[in-house]
Amino acid sequence: MMELPKLAIADFQYPLPDERIAKYPLPVRDQSKLLVWQNGAVAHRRFFELPDLLEGNEILFFNNTRVIPARLYFRKETGGLIEVFLLSPSEPALVEQAMYAGPGLRWHCTIGNLKRWKDGQILHRELNLNGQQVELRIELIDRERQEVRFDWDQADLPFVQLIEAAGNSPIPPYLNRQAEERDKDTYQTVYSKKEGAVAAPTAGLHFTPEVLSQLDAMGCRREELTLHVSAGTFRPVKAENAVDHDMHSEQIILTKANLEAILGDQRVVCVGTTSMRTLESVYWYGVHLLEDPNAEFVVEKLAPYQYGARVTPSRSEAVGAVLKRMEQSGLDRIQGSTEIYIFPGYTFRVVDGLITNFHQPGSTLLLLIAAFTGGNTWKEIYEEAMHNDYRFLSYGDSSFLLRQ
Repeated sequence: MMELPKLAIADFQYPLPDERIAKYPLPVRDQSKLLVWQNGAVAHRRFFELPDLLEGNEILFFNNTRVIPARLYFRKETGGLIEVFLLSPSEPALVEQAMYAGPGLRWHCTIGNLKRWKDGQILHRELNLNGQQVELRIELIDRERQEVRFDWDQADLPFVQLIEAAGNSPIPPYLNRQAEERDKDTYQTVYSKKEGAVAAPTAGLHFTPEVLSQLDAMGCRREELTLHVSAGTFRPVKAENAVDHDMHSEQIILTKANLEAILGDQRVVCVGTTSMRTLESVYWYGVHLLEDPNAEFVVEKLAPYQYGARVTPSRSEAVGAVLKRMEQSGLDRIQGSTEIYIFPGYTFRVVDGLITNFHQPGSTLLLLIAAFTGGNTWKEIYEEAMHNDYRFLSYGDSSFLLRQ
């Protein structure tokens, strides 16, 4: 393994006044500001101008995960309120299966007022689903792991329908406000499809059907992959040496068409850090397959850094290995998990450009931006955005970072 750098998290902080955090999105998504950085030069545009900045030979990768209303409230008979925030399913463990599972499924959660929820105590809520009364019941199965079992009588009703009726949008904690009904729409991309995220892939919030149509008309190729964003994306880096941060794991799905597109000679532009982490992860899975044809699709936190100065396979070799594995298994898509940690010193293998919002100080996402732009360039970009009144974080403005 290469000698990992010591990255003082203090070097990745910047002042972010509360008034610069966008509490609500703009009324029209594509009217947001767009900071363009290419080869060290910065320009200021509006997001609807994105098609003018592309050459038509790009492949844009979109994360089509759909945010679920992951924040649920249950009131005890004594009146006490218990908050249950869905983190990740445990039985079944695959997000895609859990969304359409019947009664008895289990989730790892964050629980508010946990001490007031007694072991064996069943909490319930009455829901109205299309005129049908349904009782949703929950029980704390494992207090230490905060694991909760969900039950209801109508076995033909999938879990996703119940939480759509019972849940609230899991807007980020730094918004410092309660979720509102309109967040169910605004905290969702217009192309979201695959239920399972507990946080939005926010770079995609700026796209409108009009912008997507323009991209299609000019010949840009659009590919959709899936990374179910977890709440770990908001977890601040508390370790003084950022490399020691405990990175979260997320489930990803790629199609055969995704991988074949990567092998072309078009520029790869990712919409969001989640799409970027997915594409870079599939490269490293391919590297693992070239070493062990039976390797599981699990990309660990520091997998990219174990090779040191050794020459690693080309993009076509690594991705080709994944395609070969899929063909041998008769698969049109492949599912895995990644906790890849991208920080300064990382060498990008797949991605040429990135569309992304402006991220929290001292976050893993800011470290990713620093790695992609190189050196202290991220500071110059963020200072430029601050001086030009950009709105920050999930509901804020956007940037287009292109390295060539």
